[in-house]
Amino acid sequence: MLDIKVKKFNELTIQELYSLLKLRSEIFVVEQDCVYQDLDGKDTKSLHVIGLKNNEVVAYTRIFKPGDYFDIASIGRVAVHKDHRKYGYGKDIMHASINAVNDKFKEQKIKISAQTYLNKFYTELGFEAIGEGYLEDGIPHIAMVKE
Repeated sequence: MLDIKVKKFNELTIQELYSLLKLRSEIFVVEQDCVYQDLDGKDTKSLHVIGLKNNEVVAYTRIFKPGDYFDIASIGRVAVHKDHRKYGYGKDIMHASINAVNDKFKEQKIKISAQTYLNKFYTELGFEAIGEGYLEDGIPHIAMVKE
């Protein structure tokens, strides 16, 4: 089971910030071979949901209240270290993130911009695809909403 922490940007330790940025870079830049600007200026507005195993960041998301990213609450930068995906931590970090949106923002409706190949994963978590697919940083995505 993951140890989950939910923190505002200014509550992150330097080590936590370094570890979560390292994880995001390993997945979204290196593993997915995608050159894009991960540091987009939105980290200061979000809450950071950090999944730890033996004090190592192995799973992560950032969540936004309505209006800070989309017009409704949202979850993004969903990341699980490749060596830890077989343990179901993707579902664990998403459940924690959904609960954090519900608890911290008092919101039930959540939007994500999902990589298309993960459609089944997010559907199992209660999200439904809306609209047409699109490319984001050269990777096929679909908007999804959980009511």
